[in-house]
Amino acid sequence: MSEDAANGKSHSAKGGGAMYEEGGVTVLRTSDLSEMLAAGTREVHEKAENSEFVQDFLRGRIRKELFKLGHVALYFTYSALEEEMERNKDHPQFAPLYFPHELHRRESLARDVQYFFGDDWQNQISVSPATERYVHRIHHIGQNDPVLLVAHAYTRYMGDLSGGQVLRKVAQRALKLPADGEGLSFYEFENIHSAKAFKQLYRSRMNELELDTATRERLVEEAVRAFDFNIEIFRELEEFGKTLQEDVFDAAPAHDREVQGDVSRCPYHAAKNAASGGSSYICQMAQTVLRNPSGQVLLAAWIAALAGLAAWYLM
Repeated sequence: MSEDAANGKSHSAKGGGAMYEEGGVTVLRTSDLSEMLAAGTREVHEKAENSEFVQDFLRGRIRKELFKLGHVALYFTYSALEEEMERNKDHPQFAPLYFPHELHRRESLARDVQYFFGDDWQNQISVSPATERYVHRIHHIGQNDPVLLVAHAYTRYMGDLSGGQVLRKVAQRALKLPADGEGLSFYEFENIHSAKAFKQLYRSRMNELELDTATRERLVEEAVRAFDFNIEIFRELEEFGKTLQEDVFDAAPAHDREVQGDVSRCPYHAAKNAASGGSSYICQMAQTVLRNPSGQVLLAAWIAALAGLAAWYLM
């Protein structure tokens, strides 16, 4: 037996859980699926966070047109995801996570897109190449390997619940949207009274799924793939943003006490705190963006997508 094993020491495994030695043989001690997903997606989360688009995001360099296109991408993504969830609502490895009344976003996104594009919105929008690849993957697994829907559903919905309510207020202020919430339906989970309690329920249901080790590892791989699809969409928007006329941003935004708040509520702070033990730098940057009206549009538009990336660290 190794010295580490004799002393009760273990090492983190790439896919989650812990690795230890027993009789000279390396053994993987599995953990909850939610923990495996958090550990297995950490690297790709950092990749997404350090992308050019996200860095520009943190500097407050965004256009309103990108906000609208972000909602279009979300509309097509959720339309595909919820179609396949409906198809597989009785599948034993997915049925416990079927919460259409509480979670489904397609109809709310349709209302938002209609608000931004008008009554003829369905003839004005189209799926982008990057979003189409994401949608194709969701349909493929829904029809051929439904258990992998768990990775996509968990990534999206838990992220939406983690930061949506704060973002709703930011978007409403930045875009001067009506007080009744028109244009912000995506952020509203009217049938969930406590996001924290619901996330606990969802993770518990997921951890109780009867899955073998190989399937759990495939779910981690699929979650990484979901992050990669989001990164592709970021890159696509980066390129599109280069074709837009340069916006003018204030060099030194004035302080606004209304957007100051508890640092622990900042999604960036929460993500980095859980991942590295504490850092308020990113949150401070995000709060600086919030003090700039143009930056508020940026944060409101894309934190919805990035919330999915941060969700793994909000466990």
